[in-house]
Amino acid sequence: MTAGDVVGIWEVALSDGVYKIEFEHGTTTGKRVVWINGEEVLRRDWMFKLVGKETFKVGGMETKATVNIEAISGFTYEYTLEIDGKSLQKFTDNRSKVTKTWVLQVDGVDCRIVLVSFQVPDHPQGVTRA
Repeated sequence: MTAGDVVGIWEVALSDGVYKIEFEHGTTTGKRVVWINGEEVLRRDWMFKLVGKETFKVGGMETKATVNIEAISGFTYEYTLEIDGKSLQKFTDNRSKVTKTWVLQVDGVDCRIVLVSFQVPDHPQGVTRA
């Protein structure tokens, strides 16, 4: 990975772990590369359109992720990450409301425990109140 071309680094906490997503954007070559935990998962060379989106999957559940590339002014660009169609901040906020996560060591190995809460409707289908 060429450190000079990395324009965005994000950490995304999913149920099966925390993923480091890095995005390279070569504004002279049009190159776009996505790295997840140091492994290249997407590469596009010679992209003539410098703005747009790159979509890929993250984690064992193959969660949809998208890097948005927008021109700010001249050759200045803004890069944002969306997870499941939401901004990273909104995804993280929603996730903190419905999950509780613990990381503990078992035999020297980090283990991640994630409990997910679901809202149960007042009147589940097939159940009525007298």
